[in-house]
Amino acid sequence: MAATPASASASASAEPFELDPAFALHRGGKLEVRSTVPVRNADDLSLAYTPGVARVCTAIADTPALVHDYTWVSNVVAVVSDGTAVLGLGDIGPSAAMPVMEGKALLFKEFANVDAVPICLDCTDVDAIVETVVRLAPSFGGINLEDISAPRCFEVEDRLRDLLDIPVFHDDQHGTAIVVLAALQNAARLTGRSLGDLRAVVAGAGASGVAVTRILLEAGIGDIAVSDSKGMIYEGREGLNPVKEALARDTNRTGHTGSTEEALAGADVFLGLSGSTVSEQAIASMAADAIVFALSNPTPEVHPEVAARHARVVATGRSDFPNQINNVLAFPGVFRGALDVRASTITENMKVAAANALAAVVGDEVTATYVIPSPFDDRVAPAVTAAVAAQARADGVARA
Repeated sequence: MAATPASASASASAEPFELDPAFALHRGGKLEVRSTVPVRNADDLSLAYTPGVARVCTAIADTPALVHDYTWVSNVVAVVSDGTAVLGLGDIGPSAAMPVMEGKALLFKEFANVDAVPICLDCTDVDAIVETVVRLAPSFGGINLEDISAPRCFEVEDRLRDLLDIPVFHDDQHGTAIVVLAALQNAARLTGRSLGDLRAVVAGAGASGVAVTRILLEAGIGDIAVSDSKGMIYEGREGLNPVKEALARDTNRTGHTGSTEEALAGADVFLGLSGSTVSEQAIASMAADAIVFALSNPTPEVHPEVAARHARVVATGRSDFPNQINNVLAFPGVFRGALDVRASTITENMKVAAANALAAVVGDEVTATYVIPSPFDDRVAPAVTAAVAAQARADGVARA
C-alpha cells in the first residue's frame, strides 16, 4: 500500500479548519501593529529614530512623566493571562489562551480606542507572574489581568496593585461585577425596590462570585450569601481559605448553612457564577418578582425559559437571550476613563461609578427584557469613560 504524501495528509487534517468560519477569521491572528507617523524620507527617519529620538529620550530621563506625552504608554494596556481559567475551557495553557487575549485586545480597540497587547505567560506561580508583570509595567499605562484561576488571581491582583502606580484590573472579577451591579440596579428599580430591599444568593465563590459580592456590599445590598461546591459559606465552616473566611465574616447575616437551593427559599435574587445547576423548584421558591441572573457559559445554572416561569427578570451571559451580562460593557470604558486622567489605580468608587453610568444608559426604557444595554449601544463606552474619569478626580487618584 502506497504511503500517503505528507502534503496530502496535512491538507486533509487542515480541511475541517478551513470549513469553520471561526478558524478563517482567526487565521494569522486578529491584531497588527501600525505606525502613526510617516517615514517617507531621510528627514522623517531622523526624527522618528536617530538622532531626533535621542532628544525625546533625554527629556523623559530628566522628567519621567513625559513618557505619557511622547510615547504610546498613555494609551496602551497589557492583557495578561497564564491560561489557567480561560472562558469555560479551564486550564488550557498560555498558547491556547492567546486567541482569547487577542480578542480582548480587539475589543479594547473597537469599543474604546484603547491599544492593548496580549501577553500570555508560561508560568503559574504567583511570585513569577507578579515579578514578570512588574518588569513589563514601564511599557504600559494599565494592566488587565485575564483568565487567571482563583484563588491565585486575588493575590496576583492585590500584589500588583500595591507595587504599581498604574491601573491594575482583573476583568473576570471587576468587569463582571460592574455589569451585574448595573443590571441589578435596573431590575430592582423595575420591581419597585432598591438594592437595600434585596436578599441575594450567589452561587460560586471564584473570581467573579467574590467580586460581584464585594461590589454589591459596597453598593448597599440588603443581605447577600455565597455558596461554593460544599454549600453555603458561613462563619465557623471548616476548610475555608482566607478569601472565603473574609466572605463569611461580611455576608450571610441570615445564617444559611445548607445548600444553595435551600437558601433560595424566599430570596429576591439569584446570581449564578458557578457552573452548577439549580432546579426549577428552587427558583419557584423565591420571593415574588424574583430576579435571576444565571451567568455560567455556555450552560446557565437554570435555563432562562424555565427561570422566566417564576422570575420577573432573567439575565444570562449569552448573546442569544435578553439581558446579556457582558464584560465588554465595562472594561473598555473603565480603562479609557482611567487612562484619560492618568489614574494611579482603579478605586472601588470608580467601579461603582461605572456601574451607575451603565445603568443610566437604560434609563426610563427599562423593561424585564432590557435591564442592561447592548454592547453595540454607542452611548455605553462614553458614559462609562466619563463617570470613571470624574470619580478618579474625586478620589484623588487622577494625575492629569
